[in-house]
Amino acid sequence: MNKVSHFVSLFENLPDQRQEWKIRHKLVDILFIAVVATIADCDDWEEMEWFAQEKEDWFRQYLELPNGIPSHDTIQRVFSWLDPELFRQRFLQWVQGNVSGQAAAGVIAIDGKTMRGSRDRTKKALHVVNAWFSETGMVLGQVFTEEKSNEMTAIPELLEILTVAGHIVTIDAAGTYPAIAEKIVNKHGDYVLAVKGNQPNLMEDIRLFFETEEADEHSEYKLQRITRREKGHGRIETRTYVTSEEIGWLRPRQTWEGLKSIGMVRSHVEELSTGTIREETRYYISSLPAEVSRFAYAVRQHWGVESMHWVLDVTFQEDGRRSRKGDSAKNLSQLLRLTYDILKSADRPKNWPLKRLRKRALVDNRYLDRLVSTLFQ
Repeated sequence: MNKVSHFVSLFENLPDQRQEWKIRHKLVDILFIAVVATIADCDDWEEMEWFAQEKEDWFRQYLELPNGIPSHDTIQRVFSWLDPELFRQRFLQWVQGNVSGQAAAGVIAIDGKTMRGSRDRTKKALHVVNAWFSETGMVLGQVFTEEKSNEMTAIPELLEILTVAGHIVTIDAAGTYPAIAEKIVNKHGDYVLAVKGNQPNLMEDIRLFFETEEADEHSEYKLQRITRREKGHGRIETRTYVTSEEIGWLRPRQTWEGLKSIGMVRSHVEELSTGTIREETRYYISSLPAEVSRFAYAVRQHWGVESMHWVLDVTFQEDGRRSRKGDSAKNLSQLLRLTYDILKSADRPKNWPLKRLRKRALVDNRYLDRLVSTLFQ
Protein backbone atom coordinates (compact mmCIF):
# COMPACT_ATOMS: atom_id res chain seq x y z
CA MET A 1 0.00 0.00 0.00
CA ASN A 2 2.99 2.34 0.38
CA LYS A 3 3.16 2.97 -3.36
CA VAL A 4 -0.28 4.52 -3.40
CA SER A 5 -0.19 6.08 0.04
CA HIS A 6 -0.65 9.63 -1.28
CA PHE A 7 -3.66 8.63 -3.37
CA VAL A 8 -5.14 6.74 -0.43
CA SER A 9 -4.59 9.66 1.94
CA LEU A 10 -6.43 12.01 -0.43
CA PHE A 11 -9.42 9.84 -1.22
CA GLU A 12 -9.93 7.30 1.57
CA ASN A 13 -11.84 9.70 3.85
CA LEU A 14 -14.46 10.79 1.35
CA PRO A 15 -17.95 10.30 2.83
CA ASP A 16 -19.44 6.94 1.85
CA GLN A 17 -23.22 7.00 1.33
CA ARG A 18 -23.57 3.26 0.94
CA GLN A 19 -25.39 1.24 3.57
CA GLU A 20 -22.62 -0.17 5.74
CA TRP A 21 -23.93 -3.73 5.84
CA LYS A 22 -24.03 -3.81 2.02
CA ILE A 23 -20.47 -2.56 1.46
CA ARG A 24 -18.25 -5.18 -0.18
CA HIS A 25 -15.61 -2.94 -1.79
CA LYS A 26 -13.59 -0.09 -0.30
CA LEU A 27 -14.42 3.30 -1.76
CA VAL A 28 -10.75 4.14 -2.33
CA ASP A 29 -10.29 0.83 -4.21
CA ILE A 30 -13.14 1.70 -6.56
CA LEU A 31 -11.74 5.19 -7.19
CA PHE A 32 -8.23 3.87 -7.77
CA ILE A 33 -9.52 1.27 -10.26
CA ALA A 34 -11.53 3.94 -12.10
CA VAL A 35 -8.53 6.28 -12.37
CA VAL A 36 -6.11 3.60 -13.56
CA ALA A 37 -8.63 2.07 -15.98
CA THR A 38 -9.39 5.49 -17.48
CA ILE A 39 -5.68 6.10 -17.94
CA ALA A 40 -5.51 2.71 -19.68
CA ASP A 41 -7.93 3.53 -22.50
CA CYS A 42 -11.17 2.39 -20.85
CA ASP A 43 -14.02 4.65 -21.93
CA ASP A 44 -17.06 3.28 -20.08
CA TRP A 45 -17.97 1.52 -16.83
CA GLU A 46 -18.10 -1.93 -18.42
CA GLU A 47 -14.59 -1.55 -19.79
CA MET A 48 -13.36 -0.50 -16.34
CA GLU A 49 -14.69 -3.74 -14.84
CA TRP A 50 -13.21 -5.83 -17.67
CA PHE A 51 -9.81 -4.14 -17.34
CA ALA A 52 -9.71 -4.63 -13.57
CA GLN A 53 -10.62 -8.31 -13.93
CA GLU A 54 -7.90 -8.82 -16.53
CA LYS A 55 -5.38 -6.99 -14.32
CA GLU A 56 -6.55 -8.29 -10.92
CA ASP A 57 -3.11 -9.62 -9.99
CA TRP A 58 -1.57 -6.27 -10.89
CA PHE A 59 -4.14 -4.35 -8.82
CA ARG A 60 -3.51 -6.61 -5.82
CA GLN A 61 0.02 -5.22 -5.64
CA TYR A 62 -1.55 -1.94 -4.53
CA LEU A 63 -5.02 -2.71 -3.17
CA GLU A 64 -6.42 -5.23 -0.70
CA LEU A 65 -9.55 -6.00 -2.76
CA PRO A 66 -11.14 -8.08 0.04
CA ASN A 67 -14.04 -9.14 -2.19
CA GLY A 68 -12.40 -9.10 -5.59
CA ILE A 69 -13.15 -6.67 -8.43
CA PRO A 70 -16.24 -4.43 -8.16
CA SER A 71 -18.82 -4.70 -10.92
CA HIS A 72 -19.37 -1.93 -13.45
CA ASP A 73 -22.75 -1.23 -11.82
CA THR A 74 -21.01 -0.68 -8.49
CA ILE A 75 -18.45 1.66 -10.04
CA GLN A 76 -21.17 3.63 -11.79
CA ARG A 77 -23.29 3.89 -8.63
CA VAL A 78 -20.34 5.25 -6.67
CA PHE A 79 -19.76 7.98 -9.24
CA SER A 80 -23.46 8.88 -9.22
CA TRP A 81 -23.59 9.65 -5.47
CA LEU A 82 -20.01 10.76 -4.77
CA ASP A 83 -19.96 14.38 -3.58
CA PRO A 84 -18.56 16.27 -6.62
CA GLU A 85 -17.39 19.20 -4.51
CA LEU A 86 -15.32 16.98 -2.23
CA PHE A 87 -14.00 15.05 -5.23
CA ARG A 88 -12.99 18.39 -6.77
CA GLN A 89 -11.19 19.42 -3.60
CA ARG A 90 -9.15 16.21 -3.59
CA PHE A 91 -8.40 16.65 -7.28
CA LEU A 92 -7.09 20.17 -6.63
CA GLN A 93 -4.96 18.87 -3.75
CA TRP A 94 -3.38 16.34 -6.09
CA VAL A 95 -2.74 19.00 -8.76
CA GLN A 96 -1.19 21.38 -6.24
CA GLY A 97 1.03 18.61 -4.92
CA ASN A 98 2.26 17.50 -8.35
CA VAL A 99 2.40 20.64 -10.49
CA SER A 100 5.60 22.24 -9.22
CA GLY A 101 6.01 23.82 -12.65
CA GLN A 102 3.15 26.22 -11.91
CA ALA A 103 5.69 28.32 -9.98
CA ALA A 104 6.92 29.56 -13.37
CA ALA A 105 5.01 32.51 -14.78
CA GLY A 106 2.61 31.44 -17.48
CA VAL A 107 -0.87 31.73 -18.94
CA ILE A 108 -3.98 30.44 -17.19
CA ALA A 109 -6.57 30.03 -19.94
CA ILE A 110 -10.21 29.82 -18.84
CA ASP A 111 -12.86 28.46 -21.16
CA GLY A 112 -16.06 26.41 -21.02
CA LYS A 113 -17.06 23.07 -22.54
CA THR A 114 -20.44 21.32 -22.67
CA MET A 115 -20.65 17.60 -21.78
CA ARG A 116 -23.17 16.57 -24.41
CA GLY A 117 -23.53 13.04 -23.07
CA SER A 118 -25.05 14.37 -19.84
CA ARG A 119 -28.20 15.67 -21.57
CA ASP A 120 -31.51 13.83 -21.40
CA ARG A 121 -35.20 14.68 -21.87
CA THR A 122 -35.52 16.33 -18.46
CA LYS A 123 -32.03 17.75 -17.90
CA LYS A 124 -29.84 20.09 -19.89
CA ALA A 125 -26.27 19.13 -20.68
CA LEU A 126 -23.74 20.03 -18.00
CA HIS A 127 -21.40 22.92 -18.83
CA VAL A 128 -17.87 22.83 -17.39
CA VAL A 129 -15.63 25.89 -17.05
CA ASN A 130 -11.97 24.84 -17.01
CA ALA A 131 -8.69 26.51 -16.13
CA TRP A 132 -5.69 25.26 -18.15
CA PHE A 133 -2.05 26.15 -17.45
CA SER A 134 0.30 26.83 -20.36
CA GLU A 135 3.54 25.80 -18.66
CA THR A 136 2.40 22.25 -17.90
CA GLY A 137 -0.53 21.71 -20.27
CA MET A 138 -2.58 20.58 -17.26
CA VAL A 139 -6.03 21.40 -15.93
CA LEU A 140 -5.77 23.43 -12.72
CA GLY A 141 -9.44 23.39 -11.78
CA GLN A 142 -13.03 23.46 -12.96
CA VAL A 143 -16.51 24.53 -11.90
CA PHE A 144 -19.91 23.46 -13.19
CA THR A 145 -22.88 25.40 -14.47
CA GLU A 146 -26.13 24.41 -16.13
CA GLU A 147 -25.72 26.60 -19.19
CA LYS A 148 -22.98 28.32 -21.16
CA SER A 149 -24.72 31.64 -20.52
CA ASN A 150 -23.92 31.23 -16.82
CA GLU A 151 -20.16 31.40 -17.35
CA MET A 152 -20.18 34.98 -16.08
CA THR A 153 -21.03 33.73 -12.59
CA ALA A 154 -18.99 30.51 -12.80
CA ILE A 155 -15.69 32.20 -13.73
CA PRO A 156 -15.38 34.22 -10.48
CA GLU A 157 -15.98 31.00 -8.53
CA LEU A 158 -13.17 29.33 -10.47
CA LEU A 159 -10.83 32.29 -9.98
CA GLU A 160 -11.49 32.05 -6.25
CA ILE A 161 -9.83 28.62 -6.04
CA LEU A 162 -6.91 29.40 -8.37
CA THR A 163 -3.55 30.96 -7.64
CA VAL A 164 -3.22 33.59 -10.37
CA ALA A 165 -0.54 35.85 -8.85
CA GLY A 166 2.26 36.39 -11.36
CA HIS A 167 0.33 34.76 -14.20
CA ILE A 168 -1.69 36.05 -17.15
CA VAL A 169 -5.35 35.02 -17.16
CA THR A 170 -6.94 34.78 -20.61
CA ILE A 171 -10.69 34.47 -21.10
CA ASP A 172 -12.94 34.59 -24.15
CA ALA A 173 -15.65 37.23 -24.40
CA ALA A 174 -17.98 35.27 -22.10
CA GLY A 175 -15.77 36.38 -19.21
CA THR A 176 -15.12 39.96 -20.26
CA TYR A 177 -16.82 41.85 -17.48
CA PRO A 178 -15.46 44.53 -15.11
CA ALA A 179 -16.01 42.40 -11.99
CA ILE A 180 -13.92 39.57 -13.43
CA ALA A 181 -11.09 41.92 -14.43
CA GLU A 182 -11.17 43.39 -10.92
CA LYS A 183 -11.00 39.96 -9.29
CA ILE A 184 -7.93 38.98 -11.35
CA VAL A 185 -6.10 42.20 -10.49
CA ASN A 186 -7.03 41.93 -6.81
CA LYS A 187 -5.47 38.46 -6.79
CA HIS A 188 -2.27 39.99 -8.25
CA GLY A 189 -2.64 38.52 -11.72
CA ASP A 190 -2.81 40.12 -15.15
CA TYR A 191 -5.47 39.64 -17.80
CA VAL A 192 -5.96 39.51 -21.54
CA LEU A 193 -9.71 39.50 -22.21
CA ALA A 194 -11.38 39.10 -25.59
CA VAL A 195 -13.89 41.79 -26.58
CA LYS A 196 -16.86 40.79 -28.70
CA GLY A 197 -20.57 41.48 -29.00
CA ASN A 198 -21.32 41.36 -25.29
CA GLN A 199 -19.36 44.64 -24.98
CA PRO A 200 -20.48 46.28 -28.25
CA ASN A 201 -19.47 49.87 -27.51
CA LEU A 202 -16.06 48.86 -26.23
CA MET A 203 -15.45 46.64 -29.25
CA GLU A 204 -16.52 49.34 -31.68
CA ASP A 205 -14.25 51.92 -30.04
CA ILE A 206 -11.24 49.59 -30.22
CA ARG A 207 -12.03 48.58 -33.79
CA LEU A 208 -12.28 52.17 -34.98
CA PHE A 209 -9.06 53.10 -33.21
CA PHE A 210 -6.98 50.40 -34.86
CA GLU A 211 -8.54 50.93 -38.31
CA THR A 212 -7.91 54.68 -38.12
CA GLU A 213 -4.39 54.50 -36.73
CA GLU A 214 -3.22 51.79 -39.13
CA ALA A 215 -4.41 53.90 -42.05
CA ASP A 216 -2.76 57.09 -40.75
CA GLU A 217 0.96 57.20 -41.57
CA HIS A 218 1.38 60.33 -39.46
CA SER A 219 -0.54 59.20 -36.41
CA GLU A 220 0.55 60.58 -33.05
CA TYR A 221 -0.25 57.25 -31.42
CA LYS A 222 2.37 54.50 -31.25
CA LEU A 223 1.42 50.99 -32.30
CA GLN A 224 3.48 47.87 -31.70
CA ARG A 225 3.16 45.16 -34.33
CA ILE A 226 4.53 41.69 -35.07
CA THR A 227 3.54 39.02 -37.60
CA ARG A 228 3.72 35.25 -37.16
CA ARG A 229 3.35 32.70 -39.96
CA GLU A 230 2.69 28.99 -39.43
CA LYS A 231 2.20 26.11 -41.83
CA GLY A 232 0.55 22.89 -40.76
CA HIS A 233 -2.63 20.79 -40.77
CA GLY A 234 -3.10 21.57 -44.47
CA ARG A 235 -3.13 25.33 -44.15
CA ILE A 236 -0.99 28.43 -43.88
CA GLU A 237 -1.96 30.85 -41.13
CA THR A 238 -0.59 34.37 -40.86
CA ARG A 239 -1.41 36.32 -37.72
CA THR A 240 -0.65 39.98 -37.15
CA TYR A 241 -0.66 41.19 -33.55
CA VAL A 242 -1.02 44.91 -32.76
CA THR A 243 -1.05 46.61 -29.35
CA SER A 244 -1.22 50.14 -28.00
CA GLU A 245 -1.04 51.83 -24.59
CA GLU A 246 -2.55 55.02 -26.01
CA ILE A 247 -5.96 54.58 -24.42
CA GLY A 248 -6.61 58.01 -22.89
CA TRP A 249 -9.43 58.46 -25.40
CA LEU A 250 -11.15 55.19 -24.42
CA ARG A 251 -14.41 56.20 -22.77
CA PRO A 252 -15.03 53.25 -20.41
CA ARG A 253 -11.38 52.71 -19.41
CA GLN A 254 -12.02 53.61 -15.75
CA THR A 255 -14.55 50.77 -15.57
CA TRP A 256 -11.85 48.15 -16.08
CA GLU A 257 -9.52 47.64 -13.12
CA GLY A 258 -5.86 47.78 -14.11
CA LEU A 259 -6.51 48.39 -17.82
CA LYS A 260 -3.26 49.45 -19.53
CA SER A 261 -3.49 48.46 -23.18
CA ILE A 262 -5.65 47.22 -26.02
CA GLY A 263 -4.81 44.66 -28.67
CA MET A 264 -5.88 43.32 -32.02
CA VAL A 265 -5.18 40.05 -33.83
CA ARG A 266 -5.80 39.79 -37.54
CA SER A 267 -5.57 36.24 -38.91
CA HIS A 268 -5.35 35.17 -42.55
CA VAL A 269 -5.84 31.44 -43.17
CA GLU A 270 -5.32 29.73 -46.52
CA GLU A 271 -6.54 26.15 -46.94
CA LEU A 272 -3.93 24.52 -49.18
CA SER A 273 -6.22 21.84 -50.60
CA THR A 274 -8.93 24.24 -51.78
CA GLY A 275 -7.28 27.64 -51.84
CA THR A 276 -10.05 28.95 -49.59
CA ILE A 277 -9.15 32.10 -47.69
CA ARG A 278 -10.57 32.95 -44.27
CA GLU A 279 -9.90 36.20 -42.46
CA GLU A 280 -10.82 37.19 -38.92
CA THR A 281 -10.04 40.11 -36.62
CA ARG A 282 -10.31 39.90 -32.83
CA TYR A 283 -9.96 42.60 -30.20
CA TYR A 284 -8.72 42.54 -26.60
CA ILE A 285 -8.23 44.59 -23.46
CA SER A 286 -5.32 43.90 -21.13
CA SER A 287 -3.75 44.90 -17.83
CA LEU A 288 -0.33 44.31 -19.42
CA PRO A 289 1.82 47.07 -20.87
CA ALA A 290 1.73 47.11 -24.67
CA GLU A 291 4.54 44.58 -25.13
CA VAL A 292 3.30 43.04 -28.34
CA SER A 293 5.36 39.83 -28.09
CA ARG A 294 3.97 39.12 -24.62
CA PHE A 295 0.45 39.87 -25.82
CA ALA A 296 0.91 37.51 -28.77
CA TYR A 297 2.17 34.77 -26.46
CA ALA A 298 -0.85 35.12 -24.18
CA VAL A 299 -3.34 35.03 -27.05
CA ARG A 300 -1.63 32.07 -28.67
CA GLN A 301 -1.44 30.10 -25.44
CA HIS A 302 -5.15 30.57 -24.83
CA TRP A 303 -5.83 28.24 -27.72
CA GLY A 304 -4.25 25.48 -25.62
CA VAL A 305 -7.45 25.17 -23.57
CA GLU A 306 -9.38 24.55 -26.79
CA SER A 307 -6.83 21.88 -27.71
CA MET A 308 -7.44 20.28 -24.31
CA HIS A 309 -11.18 20.22 -25.00
CA TRP A 310 -10.48 18.52 -28.34
CA VAL A 311 -8.34 15.88 -26.61
CA LEU A 312 -11.09 15.19 -24.07
CA ASP A 313 -13.53 14.58 -26.91
CA VAL A 314 -11.28 12.65 -29.29
CA THR A 315 -8.91 10.81 -26.93
CA PHE A 316 -11.19 10.34 -23.90
CA GLN A 317 -14.54 10.26 -25.77
CA GLU A 318 -16.10 12.70 -23.30
CA ASP A 319 -19.02 13.75 -25.49
CA GLY A 320 -19.87 10.15 -26.28
CA ARG A 321 -20.14 9.06 -22.66
CA ARG A 322 -23.62 8.76 -21.20
CA SER A 323 -23.54 10.04 -17.64
CA ARG A 324 -26.98 11.13 -16.46
CA LYS A 325 -27.58 9.55 -13.04
CA GLY A 326 -27.13 11.69 -9.96
CA ASP A 327 -23.81 13.51 -9.96
CA SER A 328 -22.13 11.07 -12.35
CA ALA A 329 -21.62 13.74 -15.06
CA LYS A 330 -19.74 16.05 -12.68
CA ASN A 331 -17.63 13.27 -11.23
CA LEU A 332 -16.90 11.78 -14.63
CA SER A 333 -15.77 15.20 -15.84
CA GLN A 334 -13.34 15.43 -12.94
CA LEU A 335 -12.17 11.84 -13.41
CA LEU A 336 -11.30 12.56 -17.05
CA ARG A 337 -9.43 15.75 -16.18
CA LEU A 338 -7.55 14.02 -13.38
CA THR A 339 -6.36 11.28 -15.71
CA TYR A 340 -5.61 13.88 -18.42
CA ASP A 341 -3.35 15.66 -15.92
CA ILE A 342 -1.66 12.42 -14.85
CA LEU A 343 -0.76 11.59 -18.43
CA LYS A 344 0.30 15.18 -19.16
CA SER A 345 2.68 15.18 -16.21
CA ALA A 346 4.16 11.76 -17.04
CA ASP A 347 7.45 11.33 -18.84
CA ARG A 348 6.86 10.25 -22.40
CA PRO A 349 8.72 9.98 -25.72
CA LYS A 350 8.77 13.20 -27.69
CA ASN A 351 5.66 13.80 -29.81
CA TRP A 352 3.77 10.86 -28.34
CA PRO A 353 0.05 11.82 -28.17
CA LEU A 354 -1.97 10.98 -25.07
CA LYS A 355 -3.95 8.43 -27.07
CA ARG A 356 -0.80 6.38 -27.57
CA LEU A 357 0.09 6.66 -23.89
CA ARG A 358 -3.35 5.31 -22.99
CA LYS A 359 -2.81 2.36 -25.32
CA ARG A 360 0.58 1.72 -23.76
CA ALA A 361 -0.91 1.77 -20.27
CA LEU A 362 -3.48 -0.79 -21.42
CA VAL A 363 -0.86 -3.38 -22.47
CA ASP A 364 2.29 -2.53 -20.48
CA ASN A 365 2.17 -3.28 -16.75
CA ARG A 366 5.63 -1.81 -16.22
CA TYR A 367 4.41 1.51 -17.59
CA LEU A 368 1.44 1.40 -15.22
CA ASP A 369 3.84 0.70 -12.35
CA ARG A 370 5.91 3.71 -13.33
CA LEU A 371 2.86 5.96 -13.37
CA VAL A 372 1.76 4.74 -9.97
CA SER A 373 5.20 5.00 -8.39
CA THR A 374 5.92 8.49 -9.67
CA LEU A 375 2.48 10.10 -9.42
CA PHE A 376 0.67 8.51 -6.48
CA GLN A 377 3.36 8.44 -3.80
